[in-house]
Amino acid sequence: MPTLFTDSRSGGVKKSSGVNVLPIVSETWAQIRDDKNTEVDYLIASFDGSSKTDITVVASGSGGVEACAAALLDNKPCYGGVRLRRNGRFVTFFYVPDGCPPLQRGRASMYKNGVLNVLEGSDNEIDMRPGLTEDQC
Repeated sequence: MPTLFTDSRSGGVKKSSGVNVLPIVSETWAQIRDDKNTEVDYLIASFDGSSKTDITVVASGSGGVEACAAALLDNKPCYGGVRLRRNGRFVTFFYVPDGCPPLQRGRASMYKNGVLNVLEGSDNEIDMRPGLTEDQC
């Protein structure tokens, strides 16, 4: 589903951000937000294959912030969300690895809000990085 942003220069007319967040992202996020679910508590989304606009889930699972940080991609920008184990709150993140090409880094930054807006109901955005623990959030 294409996400939209409002351009203040156009009088508030909504325009497409250019990113296409695939339905599997919002479906996986709904599983994470479901209080009855105990199998999935994080998701990582990134570009689908060689696509420059399609975002899909590339990893999901349980284990909280620590497991999510260990599953980050080392060659592509990542967007995602985690349910914190200590208080059940939901946080989102945007991570770009050091080895990411500059053009891909820039495109991913432009799409950040469009992707994270699909992850509704989060309390905060965290600075995700490899080795991060929940105590550091």
